[in-house]
Amino acid sequence: QVQLVESGGGLVQAGGSLRLSCTASGSISSINTVEWYRQAPGKERALVATITRAGTTNYADAVKGRFTISRTDDKITVYLQMNSLKPDDTAVYKCAAEGLHYNEYSVPTAYRVWGQGTQVTVSS
Repeated sequence: QVQLVESGGGLVQAGGSLRLSCTASGSISSINTVEWYRQAPGKERALVATITRAGTTNYADAVKGRFTISRTDDKITVYLQMNSLKPDDTAVYKCAAEGLHYNEYSVPTAYRVWGQGTQVTVSS
């Protein structure tokens, strides 16, 4: 099993920066993709950024050029560096990990696990 713990949220003024961390424990080698999502009050959850096992990254249009997803070499921690923050970036940010578990017969089962979330508030 994989567990995720996020940290790094807080209150920042518009134009400021924050770095979120998502630290994994457990069966880290089974993780294929780590994603950052956010959900603002009254809005649906939205995908912000992804990083694959191979290191390929993708970003939502709303954050391209401002946010950067990266990870440590041991793949234990994934970061979301957020620059030039705007009030519209205010949301609860959660990381998610997707991967495959194999049973004793080598039959794979896909999983997705979530962190607890961290609040990001950007004041104008």
